[in-house]
Amino acid sequence: MLILTLVSFMGCVWHSHASVIPSGPTIETTRIVGRRAKRATEEVHSCSSMVYCQGDLLDTVQKQELYADSKTFVDMSQRNDESVTLANFQAMMASTNNTPSKDDVQKFVDDNFVFENETESWTPPDFNENPAFLEKISDPNIRNFAKSLVSFWPQLGRKIRSSVNNNPTRHSLIPVPEGFIVPGGRFREIYYWDSYWIIKGLLISEMHETVKGMLTNLIYLIKQYGLIPNGSRVYYINRSQPPLFASMVGLYLDYTNDLNWLRANIEYIETELNFWLSSRTLNLTSHGVSYMLAHYGTESNTPRPESYSEDIATCAHETSETARRGCYNALKTAAETGWDFSTRWIFDEQGGTNATLSSIDSKRVIPVDLNAFLCKSFGLLADFYGKIGNVSKQNLWANRALEWRNSIETLLYNDADGIWYDFDYDMKVQRQYFFVSNFAPLWAECYREENKEQYGSKAVKYFRKSEIELFQGGIPTSLEESGEQWDLPNAWPPLQEFVVLGLHKSGDSEAQSVAKEFANRWISANMKGFETDGAMYEKYDAIYPGQYGGGGEYEVQLGFGWSNGVALAFIDQFSSSSKIKALMSKSLYFAMFSSLSLYFTYYKL
Repeated sequence: MLILTLVSFMGCVWHSHASVIPSGPTIETTRIVGRRAKRATEEVHSCSSMVYCQGDLLDTVQKQELYADSKTFVDMSQRNDESVTLANFQAMMASTNNTPSKDDVQKFVDDNFVFENETESWTPPDFNENPAFLEKISDPNIRNFAKSLVSFWPQLGRKIRSSVNNNPTRHSLIPVPEGFIVPGGRFREIYYWDSYWIIKGLLISEMHETVKGMLTNLIYLIKQYGLIPNGSRVYYINRSQPPLFASMVGLYLDYTNDLNWLRANIEYIETELNFWLSSRTLNLTSHGVSYMLAHYGTESNTPRPESYSEDIATCAHETSETARRGCYNALKTAAETGWDFSTRWIFDEQGGTNATLSSIDSKRVIPVDLNAFLCKSFGLLADFYGKIGNVSKQNLWANRALEWRNSIETLLYNDADGIWYDFDYDMKVQRQYFFVSNFAPLWAECYREENKEQYGSKAVKYFRKSEIELFQGGIPTSLEESGEQWDLPNAWPPLQEFVVLGLHKSGDSEAQSVAKEFANRWISANMKGFETDGAMYEKYDAIYPGQYGGGGEYEVQLGFGWSNGVALAFIDQFSSSSKIKALMSKSLYFAMFSSLSLYFTYYKL
């Protein structure tokens, strides 16, 4: 077993390694199924727009770095039709002999673009500031905190302005038909996987019609593009995000049992899942048995329009255009994962993570969480077809869920460690590192029902062996301190749910105890941060409770849709057994000691 890193401090041992599966299969042959990215020698752009996705105008403006955030420019509206904008750009280039100064480019942007509000504030008609779940919260501090979170929904509500509908090509924003809830901060549009936790929070808040509208918007995107893009901007349409649409529908039906809606829209759930099956799957053969699993992999191989200068800088080390396009493709693929960026997608020459973002190779990973999401989605779609009496489709998708579960169990589960791991497609080995995504099959209940307590028991042992209980501010995304935002020390709200609900649903008593403890720690950290500045953060610091996380390509964002949803879900499920007040005051010394220990472990040694 190859140990890549080992740091020990005051009894805390942190390790990560990549090795062959100890007693698992040897992968004999592999076969790629469906579309793969076109050859890197061919440019594949984010979309067809010559303003927002490709062409000299985008390249010239973004390379000048007029704004601190590359997303600022591509979210601007054009003052005129695209043909006029492009003609004005050509005139500017001609007048400057194709070598415009930064001031020339700034003047062109100021004359031809405007940063306007493409959406208007929207208070959902079904907003209720006092939903019933608040009444069952006995602790007044937690109840007041939850009520504050509910009050945020109108602040995050948006509806597309008529100017966007009337002139859609002047905007990068896609004009969806219904009102929606945005994540917050720089994220002023719909985001695919964020919507799952936003919807969960809305349903707890009794806002069923708002949720139906959000589902309608996602279906609109499926109808338009055959997939749900990363977000509702044209520069996102060539990549998706973690497939949670069926899970969103499952939440909605749990609360409403709206079978009329299901009958009218079930085909679009199937369309979305077929996108993943047709364009993101791999066949692997082990001991003569074929297994299908999925990986992320957009076709586009140019810089992300919303992170244009950042991508050029990351890939500048590549000496050929072919290699640079491969690097851009890997960055876009990593963005499709939702984890942009993380050591999960980085490889050194030995297959480990001891490298920088410039060594990213995200298509090489068969991610455990992606496949757990699909396993869950296939099972849900089978259930949905059962609800409306389509037995043949029910059986088809139920069998697919079973096949996927078997592939996950055979190739991704490590019985010795008692946990699932990502799979390195090139080296044909599990990547045996701690990532919160390792717990996703527990959350998705993608296991044999009769063995669920055993899975929970083993997973909690892995959790403890990894020394995660030392972290007072939440469960860290990884134990790799890389400077990337999906690594240590950041704790992301959705990932807390994977572990907490995954352990709790297993039914194992020890796993449930740990789940409740970390739900409480998370709510406590959220409340502490909220007390400081009255805001919810996009991500938190796992070492220092209540502090916001760092790293990545942009400043920390406030709002925040999925943070509010996860907090409301934890409060709703665990508030009756919560000891939040006690957690905030007890063992202050232990919390400080743990934080100091972790600080010196990761930043000083």
